[in-house]
Amino acid sequence: MPEEKTRRAAAKDKKEGKAPSTQAGEYVKEEIEHVREGKHGARSTKQAIAIGLSKARRAGVKASPGKNASKSTKKKAAQDEAASHEHHKPAAKRSRATTRALKKEGHKAASKSALSSQAKKSASKRSAGSRSAAAKKAAHTKGGAGRSAAAKKAARTRAKKAS
Repeated sequence: MPEEKTRRAAAKDKKEGKAPSTQAGEYVKEEIEHVREGKHGARSTKQAIAIGLSKARRAGVKASPGKNASKSTKKKAAQDEAASHEHHKPAAKRSRATTRALKKEGHKAASKSALSSQAKKSASKRSAGSRSAAAKKAAHTKGGAGRSAAAKKAARTRAKKAS
């Protein structure tokens, strides 16, 4: 069950007109936190992200699977979307079994290095133009104060690396 804080953050993103992927990002972030704090583990970073996306879809976020997604991924996404309309309590036995299985998994999947390598792997599958367009859009939607803060942070990082 997603935390209230996560639901509120996703609702805020939706109200601000942000993309469904941004709204779903709140649920993924929550899932990564759960793995880090030891609530449960994950076999891989991809699994942790998938759990977060599933939670987002079940909470009503219109996050559609990518155009290159597998048949099973598309099917699961459709099931999650359908589950967002039916509000019933999950089967206790199944829920417990899932939690027990996840508790046996490791916590390295949510480490900074694991997330970083997953992001790099994912980005490398995209074209240079697509990555560039995304970066430009991010810079544009950040706003003046956000750009200023990012520039200051970059300058600090450069100064730190130089010394």
